[in-house]
Amino acid sequence: MEFIENVKIDLFPDEIYVFTPKGTIMELPAGSTAVDFAYAVHTDVGNSCVACRISKRLAPLSEPLESGQTVEIITAPGTQPNPAWLSFAVTGKARSNIRHFLKNQRHSESVALGRRLLNKVLGGFGTQLEKIPPAQIKAALQQTNSAELDNVLEDIGLGNRMAHVVARLMLPGQAETEVGAEVGRDSKQSSLAIRGSEGMVMSYAKCCHPIPGDPIIGHISSGRGMVIHTESCNNIAEIRDNPEKCVSVRWDPNVEGEFSVEIRVELENERGIIAKLATTITGAEANIEKISTVERDARFSIVNLSLNVRNRIHLARVMKRIRLIKPVSKVTRVKSRKTARPART
Repeated sequence: MEFIENVKIDLFPDEIYVFTPKGTIMELPAGSTAVDFAYAVHTDVGNSCVACRISKRLAPLSEPLESGQTVEIITAPGTQPNPAWLSFAVTGKARSNIRHFLKNQRHSESVALGRRLLNKVLGGFGTQLEKIPPAQIKAALQQTNSAELDNVLEDIGLGNRMAHVVARLMLPGQAETEVGAEVGRDSKQSSLAIRGSEGMVMSYAKCCHPIPGDPIIGHISSGRGMVIHTESCNNIAEIRDNPEKCVSVRWDPNVEGEFSVEIRVELENERGIIAKLATTITGAEANIEKISTVERDARFSIVNLSLNVRNRIHLARVMKRIRLIKPVSKVTRVKSRKTARPART
């Protein structure tokens, strides 16, 4: 065994050999991770992998593999590749499959969001995209130099094309000023429901951290899609009333997912207080993303936390539990921070 190990290291320094649970040997480049292994087994295994066991112990997907290890991939239906995998996947097969999946996913999500935004504008004229005659759609595609409707919808979803401009092209019988006026009225009277499942083309601003229950507004950002801000966020104050840049949105009653929020806790220094604070937060079914401590003076400290919560009610329950901790003197939510202004394109 010693001889085989030395030969393996001397002759194949840039390769590793690992085993499947059934004993099949897999050859991978040095530095490969469980994600590379999963895609080497099969593309579907890679796309649906959620965790791994390396030599029968649970390990992170990013852990580099070593020769002789047995790797077991744990999969789950409905899962999908994570963009973060690209930072540690090394094999060409894994990287190309991850990119391909994310590109197709981004395309389909952009098309879906673009369709919703266009139908929102068209709804102000008592029509929907499905009711517009094919000849008018074809004429609009010619004016935009697009071969397919999905290309236009994708551009709308990504913020590269304005929905009301496309609506104007599809409704040539409407006067331009009437379309513009209708867009303005429509943006104030109706709103787009945010479901929390829109995917990569919908993001939540890190300056104000909106969560379900907050009054919100959508900012159309070129190339990024829609960014959701709170209505009171200072970073969109100058463009809030511009229908070309901002869209009226609201939370769907059945919104799903967890949303990031920041809170500030002022407390008296005490041994074990951070552990007690963390236990209280996790006991309220909230996840801690980041935690940092600033010492205000010898007696008091300020703890800044980034949490994942479901909505404002959930956040209120978490903050209420934190206030019950004896050394805590004050708990507040950090609502808005001044950052770089949104792109005005």
